[in-house]
Amino acid sequence: MTKLTTNHNRYFEDFELGETILHATPRTITEGDASLYIGLTGSRHILHCAQPVAHSLGYEDKTIDDLLAFHIAFGKTVPDISVNAVANLGYAEITFDHPIYAGDTLTTSSTVIGVKENSTKRNGIVYVRSTALNQNHKQVLSWVRWVMIHKRDFDAPAPKTVIPELSQFVTAENLPVFSHLDAKYFDITTTGSAKLWDDYVAGERINHPAGMTVDDSDHTLATKLYQNNAKLHFDDLMMKSTSFGRRLMYGGHVISICRALSYEGLENAISIAAINSGTHSNPSFGGDTFYCWTEVLEKWTLPKRNDIGALRLRMVGIKNQTADSLASTKIIVDNKKQCHPNVVLDLDYTVLIPRRSNQDKELL
Repeated sequence: MTKLTTNHNRYFEDFELGETILHATPRTITEGDASLYIGLTGSRHILHCAQPVAHSLGYEDKTIDDLLAFHIAFGKTVPDISVNAVANLGYAEITFDHPIYAGDTLTTSSTVIGVKENSTKRNGIVYVRSTALNQNHKQVLSWVRWVMIHKRDFDAPAPKTVIPELSQFVTAENLPVFSHLDAKYFDITTTGSAKLWDDYVAGERINHPAGMTVDDSDHTLATKLYQNNAKLHFDDLMMKSTSFGRRLMYGGHVISICRALSYEGLENAISIAAINSGTHSNPSFGGDTFYCWTEVLEKWTLPKRNDIGALRLRMVGIKNQTADSLASTKIIVDNKKQCHPNVVLDLDYTVLIPRRSNQDKELL
């Protein structure tokens, strides 16, 4: 069943398994959006910053930052999916299927693929698969997320529990690697780093040195840029009566901050191909200072490509504690492992990065 009209006041009991929701207000992404995003995150990834470099890699133009595009597409879903959310819980199977440029217009739809009422009967978890198309009806993004949503009526009957089976990660064979991308002559002087795919080792950990404090005004403006109108990010009066006592920072913006901080150590990771899974381990608030580390999970060669490879990475975001001061995301409390209270993000994602081996062959 497809619903053509939006419902801006959905609670848990309003979602129906299998329904598809077409989200309102397509969004044309502009150069101004891209500039503001840099102003809010400090992102320096070369494909999104330098037109000549993008041309040299085979792109029509410099692209819109992968995460900015995701947040804008994601924001379209909020009025219909998560405006009454308790919290956004996680992501899976996010793929960046087609380049997005300034001037492109994104339209988003979502299908409900799972529901589960919580034992408190006061809220439940809704799973949705969302897709974003550009103005040419080309799919540019796809993702699954699950979100905890308040119930309007605590006595409303619980739906049958359905939890979707999701892939642990997007395999190398299924990564979107664009045919026009040509990294044979990638110029490492444009990023200031000579570290390419060949130089990373599975299991290594990179403690990114920089930190960033994000004030209430910063994360509020960012969430407005994404047109994400979830109440828990904006309505301080409402949030005062919750256990948090104040507004929460949009978890997606925390991902963007950590991705920007990870530049030092991953300078030549030119684009995100997929986000495999992710959890917002603890809430973040205005005034928090973020750091992150990256663990290299796997190195993949790509089918029929010797100019570029893939790194599957684990990015851990930390608040109010430096990356090198935290050995693990877990602590022991009462003989049980639990998440460290300063860990705010645990993200499994895959990037594309030029290979040195190909460049060496060219030199020979």
